[in-house]
Amino acid sequence: MVRIRLKRVGGKKHPFYRVVVADQRAARNGSFIEQIGTYDPFPDPPAINIDEEKLKQWLKNGAQPSDSVADILRTSGITPTVESASG
Repeated sequence: MVRIRLKRVGGKKHPFYRVVVADQRAARNGSFIEQIGTYDPFPDPPAINIDEEKLKQWLKNGAQPSDSVADILRTSGITPTVESASG
């Protein structure tokens, strides 16, 4: 199954995340299909940059967001109707 999830980059004790589309069997920082945005939790409020067109296209094609990505999308107001797929 294809998932929309976070890939951790950045330094020690200063995480920065890329929002990527990847096969769920791939490692967290392993291979991915496409990068669709970034998430920086340090600023107040956190900086969220996501390409909404790519996001909608991947959701339409059946990609499931992880729980953390679904929470980020809900709080940013990009797609409030996103349902996360647990499992």
